[in-house]
Amino acid sequence: MASGVTVGAPTRGTTNPNRLRRVDRWLTGTPSIAAVLRAAEPLVVDLGYGASPVTTVELAQRLRTISPRVRVLGLELDPERVAAAAPAADPPWLDFRRGGFELAGARPVLVRAFNVLRQYAEDEVEGAWKTVLDGLAPGGLLVEGTCDEIGRRCAWITVSDGGPRTLTLSCRAASLDRPSGIAERLPKSLIHRNVPGEPVHEFLSLFDACWDTAAGHQAFGPRARWAEAVRLLAERGWPVLDRRARWRLGEVTVPYSSVAPR
Repeated sequence: MASGVTVGAPTRGTTNPNRLRRVDRWLTGTPSIAAVLRAAEPLVVDLGYGASPVTTVELAQRLRTISPRVRVLGLELDPERVAAAAPAADPPWLDFRRGGFELAGARPVLVRAFNVLRQYAEDEVEGAWKTVLDGLAPGGLLVEGTCDEIGRRCAWITVSDGGPRTLTLSCRAASLDRPSGIAERLPKSLIHRNVPGEPVHEFLSLFDACWDTAAGHQAFGPRARWAEAVRLLAERGWPVLDRRARWRLGEVTVPYSSVAPR
């Protein structure tokens, strides 16, 4: 790709402190991700950080708790946003640059891209994934997802060069009437597939049914009810990948193949 060419469309830029704390907690708490981050001199790209660099700064702080030598690079298409982020930079550990899906020539081990593809058409997602994946270091990963404005409802997909691996839902359980309330924050590849006959709809419908069955656990709090609903999901045959300690955080991770569009 020619030098200086950026790939992508500008985002709205909305951001808030702690908006991405749930995905950051997952990144630092998931062994397979932590292993990637402990590579020699790991570089992580925060793609499309928005009008404020606050969530990129938070990402760098959180990743250093498990990988002290991690470097974080925030990329934005808008040069004004890059200039506005400059006072927060701390090279070489934290920097900001103009760039898009082409990753500005960087070769990161991990890319976090949140609320970036939401404005794209569904048929543009795989092309965007491929452009990012082509720029990763060997064995690198893309974590692409969506969340609400204050980070209480989130969903993301982990993608490798072999394709999408997992779907994770994460929420403040007290903010939900039912698990399917997260549907409006599904990543772009799935959000239009939450209709009868599609696997992601079957997943959320069964999750709702398990949530109803777990109503008695509400006496111990919504997180306990969420954890019990996830346990029931697994008991009823859904291939849940994580463990109860993660469920208690309001999380659940399943293979992407179990919810992939038909």
